[in-house]
Amino acid sequence: MSNTAKLELDGKVYELPVVTGTEGERAIDISTLRSASGAITLDDGYSNTGSCRSAITFIDGERGILRYRGIPIEELAEKSTFVETAYLIIYGHLPTSRELQRFSGLLTQNELLHEDMKFHFEGFPTSAHPMAILSSMINGSACFYPECMEPYHAETFDEEAARLISQVRTIAAFAYRKSRGLPIIYPKPVYKYTANFLHMMFSQPYADYDLQPEVVRALDLIFLLHADHEQNCSTATVRFTASSQANLFASAAAGVCALWGPLHGGANQAVIEMLEQIRKEGDDGSKFIEAAKDKKSGRRLMGFGHRVYKNYDPRAKIIKAQCDALLNTLKINDPLLDIAIKLETAALNDPYFIERKLYPNVDFYSGIIMRAIGIPVEMFTVIFAIGRMPGWIANYLEISEDKSSRIYRPRQVYVGANKSPYVPIKDRRAAE
Repeated sequence: MSNTAKLELDGKVYELPVVTGTEGERAIDISTLRSASGAITLDDGYSNTGSCRSAITFIDGERGILRYRGIPIEELAEKSTFVETAYLIIYGHLPTSRELQRFSGLLTQNELLHEDMKFHFEGFPTSAHPMAILSSMINGSACFYPECMEPYHAETFDEEAARLISQVRTIAAFAYRKSRGLPIIYPKPVYKYTANFLHMMFSQPYADYDLQPEVVRALDLIFLLHADHEQNCSTATVRFTASSQANLFASAAAGVCALWGPLHGGANQAVIEMLEQIRKEGDDGSKFIEAAKDKKSGRRLMGFGHRVYKNYDPRAKIIKAQCDALLNTLKINDPLLDIAIKLETAALNDPYFIERKLYPNVDFYSGIIMRAIGIPVEMFTVIFAIGRMPGWIANYLEISEDKSSRIYRPRQVYVGANKSPYVPIKDRRAAE
């Protein structure tokens, strides 16, 4: 297998190194192409561009494989927890008992927000989107800890990472309570990570939320399955921001803003909105399914298929089982969930969807689970952000520790006007 690729331009041949990853992925290194030839490559949306070397997550979309630090997602989902998986993703290995205890202790020590931050929450209107509050308050939280405002330092990283992972759920819960006009509920050190988040979301000053194990497990699994997913839009944004030596909190806040976009983090919200539209039309899902097969209808099944996975989303297989178990336990009577089951059955059995590999993905099932738990639609993307935080932190650490790393600075192909003179205002004509 050749270690170089040849590119011919204007009659001249350029040899470019071929880089091979540990799983056999091959990439052509074009980092010297412009200096050698004066030309750059063009790849709109970076869909065929490797922006970095990373040892965090491996995806094979054709075979439906997802691994964190080499460990299959199926094994982690069965045997691990979100907190243990967060440690694995950030530090590159499964923790020993002592390491996990220390990490969990740091999360507990840093779960409270500075009391002055309560005034910042009061400044947002009740209608403020929780993602707007989340990105703002992540940056705001760093202001209360001088070390968090600095570029990466190995000596303070552990505490900063723990503070961010712990406080993001506190901020998220406070944002939800603010949107509902409810009093703030503080975290309890006796509760584990996901249980504590549910407590802060749904408890009342006079009564603690009933922490059913099935509910806690289902939400913990959602966090775990979303903990990292290679160089997606928000993760690439975090790395991009970190390349300027911005601090960890600023980089994570940038990731939140990228995730907020409906084409990225809003997929599970779109699932519920689709189900609500079907119900509003008096359909049980049957008409919608037939319309979805007709390209001219404009109807699209949300939560089906995936840009990366050309096979079944491995996370969907895992979360489907948890979704079924949760609905069976809670015995919820919800017409939207009935429609969802109808759509799922059709997609898994109808040749039209099977041939096109339009299987339900992780967003389909996570949306159903969150609705069953009682998490409102506007909080869905926030839940995604909480889960994705370990991946963002790991990517921040990876780029910060890479001594060869440079500030990200893509090129472009300019297609604007040629050199033009400045025209005085008296001589200008209105654009037609």
